[in-house]
Amino acid sequence: MVITVLLSYTSGFAKVNLANESAQNVSQLTALFDNYFSIKDALVSSDASMAASKAASMVVSIKAVDMGKLSSEEHNAWMKVTNDLTNSAGTITKSKNVSQQRQAFALLSKSMYELAKESNQAVPVFYQHCSMFNNGKGANWLSKESAIKNPYYGNKMLTCGSVTETINNGK
Repeated sequence: MVITVLLSYTSGFAKVNLANESAQNVSQLTALFDNYFSIKDALVSSDASMAASKAASMVVSIKAVDMGKLSSEEHNAWMKVTNDLTNSAGTITKSKNVSQQRQAFALLSKSMYELAKESNQAVPVFYQHCSMFNNGKGANWLSKESAIKNPYYGNKMLTCGSVTETINNGK
């Protein structure tokens, strides 16, 4: 009977640790995703100054990630995209031209997608596509809502695009 209680306690303890580990993983990347979504919103509004400011904050949040607290999947994705994230966010920070920022945002979005696929998202994330951007080559972005608000054209074609995937891997 004592062994059963001990096993139950140990099992409960393990569950608590797993839940805390998952929460730490989410919090490691929360600022990064929050900054990304703020950059997207600034580009939807065609606000180059705000996009640059949020991208500067994103560079800070990239440097603040503690890789030791990421799951192995997140860590592998992080190692693949860190340089691209830093370069793309840095380009957006340095540019005051919204067209140049949007080009860099397309690259930033590609890296963020790779990270989102492997990370624990607290809420569903929508992977969206604009087929017209970049001379018809198209580009994707992530959004917290399913409604299309196109960061590549802003108010010129605000609702142009479609949801191509819903990422819902929160734990």
